[in-house]
Amino acid sequence: MEINPQIQEEVPKNQVALQARKSSKSKKNLTLLLLNILLLLVGGIGSPLILRTYFIHGGNRMWFSAFLQTAGFPFLLIPLIFSFLRRRSDNRSSLISLTPPLLVYCTILGLITGVSDYLFSYGMSFLPVSTSSLLISTQLGFTAVFAFFIVKQKFTASSINAVVLLTFSAVVLGVHASGDRPNGESKAKYNIGFLMTLGAAVVYALVLPLVELMYKYAKKEVTYQLVMEMQFIIGLSATVFCVVGMTINKDFEAIGRETKHYGLGQAEYYLVLFFSTIIAQFFFLGLVGTIKYSSALLGGVIVAVCIPVTEVLAVFFFHEKFSGEKGVALALSLWGTGSYFYGEYNDHKRRKNAIAMEVQLPLSVVSE
Repeated sequence: MEINPQIQEEVPKNQVALQARKSSKSKKNLTLLLLNILLLLVGGIGSPLILRTYFIHGGNRMWFSAFLQTAGFPFLLIPLIFSFLRRRSDNRSSLISLTPPLLVYCTILGLITGVSDYLFSYGMSFLPVSTSSLLISTQLGFTAVFAFFIVKQKFTASSINAVVLLTFSAVVLGVHASGDRPNGESKAKYNIGFLMTLGAAVVYALVLPLVELMYKYAKKEVTYQLVMEMQFIIGLSATVFCVVGMTINKDFEAIGRETKHYGLGQAEYYLVLFFSTIIAQFFFLGLVGTIKYSSALLGGVIVAVCIPVTEVLAVFFFHEKFSGEKGVALALSLWGTGSYFYGEYNDHKRRKNAIAMEVQLPLSVVSE
């Protein structure tokens, strides 16, 4: 039996073309992943600093500060409108990718996010950045546990090493936490803030794998447009939740008085509010994007990476002490992050080599 030489040539060519398409898609996904990691880093580092600035200089509205963390969701309309126009020009049947089940799911996630925002804002009003950052960093450990049960996250040696190191860096920071209580603040308020911030870490650690679970059961291709639509609904739902809290707490009546007595001045007050919404939106969009193109665990790792950087910046902006514990924590954080990405690089390299070997395998020919 003889095989047509033309068929022998076409099969490898098809394999090469398929590999080229996979490689192109992989590069595009990597670019989008890096972009979302950058957004997450900017938001994760800047958001606690700008929020603490609000409280230090006279802001004291808990629900309002929680509202600011998601109120920037309308800015997503700008890229979404461009996406809608492009889809319309391509004569696509549906301009909106979000389905009714996803709409309900995103609304529920938004309500959970609103709870987390309120707990975080409450804690930030009483704790220094160093202590609140320490407590938020514990979300990585909670994320790892929730991801294991919810999305069956598989752990490698490098990811386990990263989780252990980053968690241990938080423990090291905790050594000096008891001496961080601001002057004039009661121990009771400090303890409440401590518990509230820890609660925020637990609640948001639950959100990360739930977002990944949503992607897995979306029953359609999860494009970046769909990611932005999801985040728009999550932000809208969380904001509405906080608006209800503001109404009950009569924050709308107090904002005018707060503006007049703000320590930095009225113009600066509005600048703080504006940048709070923008930077927080960077964080949330970067987080859901990172989960889409990687995993909830990587999202948790990047959030943990932000912690020691925030600690260092707090030394310059708020004149907090940079103790030896913070230096050790920074080193452990960088070590854990490097371990995670080194493991990911090796896994990517192994997958790439395996695919290349499949393409290079000769066509089996059976001749008689």
